[in-house]
Amino acid sequence: QVQLVESGGGSVQAGGSLTLSCAVSGYWFNNKKLCMAWFRQVPGKERERVAAIDIDGRTAYPISVQGRFTISKDAAKDTLYLVIHSLKPEDTAMYYCAAAYKFVCATASDYEYWGQGTRVSVSE
Repeated sequence: QVQLVESGGGSVQAGGSLTLSCAVSGYWFNNKKLCMAWFRQVPGKERERVAAIDIDGRTAYPISVQGRFTISKDAAKDTLYLVIHSLKPEDTAMYYCAAAYKFVCATASDYEYWGQGTRVSVSE
């Protein structure tokens, strides 16, 4: 049974930091093909990928978050992390972790499994 569960969201003032966690079940970290990522979504907007990591630990970030967001994984703990520094009001959104048994993933439609989301609210 595959399951992804996010946690760590909350309300923070601008300039603060948060660490989001995604506990994963199954055999994601033991597969030869793996895409894992964090997305965020605001009501009325499409889901946006903010961080991605592959089986070899290579990462990718959009310019909007580069230098502030860091994605990492800990196979021993079956957990995916997103560390966010220097939070801005525009970072306010629901954050989701996602995964797929693929070599390369680019958009939300490429991911097969999703968590329920954790909310991040950043005040001015």
